[in-house]
Amino acid sequence: MVRFPSDEWIKAFKEKLNKNKIYREVAKIWEGDFLFVVTPDDRLKKEVVYYVDLWHGICRNAYLVKDKKKAAFIFKGPYSNWKKVINKELDPIRGLIRGMFTVDGDSKILLDQVKAAQELVNTANKIPVDFED
Repeated sequence: MVRFPSDEWIKAFKEKLNKNKIYREVAKIWEGDFLFVVTPDDRLKKEVVYYVDLWHGICRNAYLVKDKKKAAFIFKGPYSNWKKVINKELDPIRGLIRGMFTVDGDSKILLDQVKAAQELVNTANKIPVDFED
């Protein structure tokens, strides 16, 4: 089991994503890098930021950000909502539409990649995780 959020979790995510044949296929025309921002709420005290570089069905890089970093997209939301996404209790696109997450970057591009986003969630769900709370 790995703790979420942690450096170990994002490394496990990258490894599993690169082994996901479905993701490789549905994301073959997708490219973009993200900052996934886990904001504090009543269960998490400090913001956690992950950098994820997605390129035509593979994850070229993924790590815990310690300094400021720029990316094409910033997907941001509170820890409790990230937990729901990882547990497949909340679809991230629906969460975005409902205002449970925010995105900086061209959201139309993201909405065109719904299947890839679903596979990101399916991959995260396959990691045995121990949550902060």
